[in-house]
Amino acid sequence: MRSWVLGVCCAVVVAAGGAGPAGAAPVPEADLVFHGSAVMDGDRVEVRLTPGDNGPSAVPDASVLLRWSVPLAEAQRLPAGCARTDERTVVCGTGPLAVDEAGEQIKVAVRLKEKPAEVTLEVDTAWNGGVADKNRANDQLKVLVLGTGDAYAF
Repeated sequence: MRSWVLGVCCAVVVAAGGAGPAGAAPVPEADLVFHGSAVMDGDRVEVRLTPGDNGPSAVPDASVLLRWSVPLAEAQRLPAGCARTDERTVVCGTGPLAVDEAGEQIKVAVRLKEKPAEVTLEVDTAWNGGVADKNRANDQLKVLVLGTGDAYAF
């Protein structure tokens, strides 16, 4: 019995050292991208974000993380598909993303705990739908938003 278990162990190790299990599909590659704007007026920040996929594979679903440099107010009215994950962070689903097409615009308005003169907004991929994204430069962004009521594009 022991030699049989050892033989199974060794066969698995040999297979793992090669190209992988027979029939395993390669991980699809896609390039997620986020474009949008943010406006701060008093204690309110509105973010309009359009996700996209530069390909070469479509993304079945993904989620985007929005993190502010200051705490959000306790009570928030978030759109469907968005959830607060901590005192400064909201995550929103993007839905499926076709190659070289803009996804559905995501509009998130939050209230801040205080009225700062400026806030930094971090935009990042929270989940990439199981694809490999080798170009993170266009889906990991930091935006300085001043409390002027002006739109700051990213």
